[in-house]
Amino acid sequence: MSESHLTRFLLLPELKLTDFKFRSTDRFYRAIKESRFEVCPKCATPSFKVHDRRKVTVKDAPDAGKSKWITIVKRRFRCPKCKSVFTEPIQGIRKGARVTQKFEHSILWACEVFSDLKKVKTTYKCSYKLIYKCFYRQLELKQREKMNDPWPKTLGIDEHGLFRDKKRGAREFATIFVDYTNKRVKEVVEGKSHAELEKGICHIKGKERVQNVVIDLADPYKYFVKNYFPNAKIVADKFHVLRLLNPAINRRRIGITGDKRTLGIRRLLLKNGFHLDYFTRSHIWKWLENYPELKEVYAYKEWLHRLYRCRGYTKARRSLIAMIDQMASSKIKEIITLRRTLQKWFNEILRYFSTRITNARTEAFNNHAKLIQRKAYGFKSFTNYRLRLLNACS
Repeated sequence: MSESHLTRFLLLPELKLTDFKFRSTDRFYRAIKESRFEVCPKCATPSFKVHDRRKVTVKDAPDAGKSKWITIVKRRFRCPKCKSVFTEPIQGIRKGARVTQKFEHSILWACEVFSDLKKVKTTYKCSYKLIYKCFYRQLELKQREKMNDPWPKTLGIDEHGLFRDKKRGAREFATIFVDYTNKRVKEVVEGKSHAELEKGICHIKGKERVQNVVIDLADPYKYFVKNYFPNAKIVADKFHVLRLLNPAINRRRIGITGDKRTLGIRRLLLKNGFHLDYFTRSHIWKWLENYPELKEVYAYKEWLHRLYRCRGYTKARRSLIAMIDQMASSKIKEIITLRRTLQKWFNEILRYFSTRITNARTEAFNNHAKLIQRKAYGFKSFTNYRLRLLNACS
């Protein structure tokens, strides 16, 4: 291996090795930068005159488990035009930094692989503060690479809990935008109001490209999508429609059997009857004969499942209209509320049968976000949480 290749492997591209010393746990290198001139950062004038020299020691990425230190003799030049004195820059070391960019990349890798920062601190022999700064600086640089990516054609929107506000006692939420085309998290915004969402995603261009947006039955998101994405069609999530009557069934069942979670009938009432065998279905309907109101609620719950077994938009539309018309004669409070909800979200529910898109992918990334929160034991800074989530789900 030639001297230039050895220097490039051990140090940085612009440095020349002059001396080295090895110890049991550390490796020390001395290097200089050789160049005929440097350009003044203020007036861009080439300078050939060296004002003085100074020694700077920086930490590089470990080599074979050994800490690596590079002492660089830096030259300071005097500009012939503006008379200012400046230090020569070195590729791979930020201005004023005491670690190399290679070291910061190594910290990023270690924080993603190791289970906690204590192992990173032990391996790299540095402070928690340095690890923290290097890690989030590198996450921010990685995120900047994707800032110019436009909106996809299909988008999923949902919220998840972030942290609890100690002053107000209320729980703060974060809204997640999922790119269905590239299967990644597009953006995370703190809050879920119209103003907060628009402020958090205004830097992303191409909102007119969005054609489908999948959401749960949340009015704030519905109004936001209609106002912000001009060409988007809203699709109501199938899972949230199917579970609309589950709380009503649970409440009425608890009034009859008591709050026994291990009771067999509890799970059977919430399951899709289509997936049960004939004798089990017969047993459920026979048991419901003694409770007419619960029977009616259960019947409409089964109708919702039957609705999503329809093949094609036309058949689903006829089934949904028939169900809404039949609900008009019901006097049960939960059925009346369900009828209003189905009327309000009529087009969004039927749009599923044209697109066959659900919010399952968004819910999966929501679960991933909660795992990141548990692993970090919570976040005080939303900026750091956003960087962690975007990096993990991109």
